[in-house]
Amino acid sequence: MEIIGKQVVLDKVTVHDLNFICRIECDEELWHYEEEVESDEEAVKEQYLQKINDADEATSYDFIIRLVKDTGNTPIGLAQIWSYSEYRKSWEIGFALLPEYWGHGYGREAAGLLLTFAFEQLQAHKVVGMCNSNNTRSAALMEHVGMTKEAVFKEELFWNNRWTDQFYFSILEKEYFSAKQ
Repeated sequence: MEIIGKQVVLDKVTVHDLNFICRIECDEELWHYEEEVESDEEAVKEQYLQKINDADEATSYDFIIRLVKDTGNTPIGLAQIWSYSEYRKSWEIGFALLPEYWGHGYGREAAGLLLTFAFEQLQAHKVVGMCNSNNTRSAALMEHVGMTKEAVFKEELFWNNRWTDQFYFSILEKEYFSAKQ
């Protein structure tokens, strides 16, 4: 599966992407705002292999972000969407971009492509995203793609040896299609 934008392409993760996945998932600097980061590459490989093998269940989708114009198909990030509440038709998005690719709109476009996929292919009613309140780049990106900050979960995350807030963003199907017109 491939989702093509103007600047980026989202390619469904395959076994050929596992080394990059391990590199990105185990990078503590990249996941600076997370409570914990997996350091065991074999555990990451096993987790993704299981997801690849269970692809028929369609409760989560993992994509490698690549540049449209890069003929070498160099991976520059990871974009994910997973079922947040199946009954409510809610999905959650997550994304990470290698720092050398920040500031060019690639993350924003990848997040926008995830929303398009969610509402136009998965028939989502709602898409949510969450981030550490200190992660201003992630919060700004979600707002930029049309998501609204709905809540602040007070002291939700134990981060840097202290309790910190988590922002909760969402966009409804009707908001997505209204903005698209």
